[in-house]
Amino acid sequence: MNASRVRLLTCLVMPLLAACGTEPSGPVTAAPVTYTCCDARDVDRPYQPGQTLTVHWTVEYPDEPGGTPPQVELTARLTGPFATVGDVKAATEATQTAAGLVTFAAAAVQPSGTPDERPASAVVIGPDARPGYYNLVTSVVDGGNTASGGGSIIRVVPKP
Repeated sequence: MNASRVRLLTCLVMPLLAACGTEPSGPVTAAPVTYTCCDARDVDRPYQPGQTLTVHWTVEYPDEPGGTPPQVELTARLTGPFATVGDVKAATEATQTAAGLVTFAAAAVQPSGTPDERPASAVVIGPDARPGYYNLVTSVVDGGNTASGGGSIIRVVPKP
């Protein structure tokens, strides 16, 4: 075989071999539905003891629908009180829990992943909650993986 025939044969065979290598090795899955916390109206206001903090989850759907519905669990909890915002931030970096803190937790929400769904978590602030700053921690548990969010600080004020 001369060199020109080898080059011609290579030009014809290589694209076919390359196409064989691009087949997916497993089932194709759609991009997942993602959940993040929360609407600004949820956190940008003071609360009083006995009120309910409703966390409205933000849902982002993939560009191409399909795949299986998510098997996730959404959680939200408030921990406090802290005297200042700085104390909340310091506590999130500490390895030990400060004494005298209480936690109010919402029941876990298991969204279906259907379009236009607006999941929400309801955290009931105890009627005896002390005034101060509380750390709002949200989590998305997907199978064995947990993605936690934080950084939202809720202010609880005394009842008038």
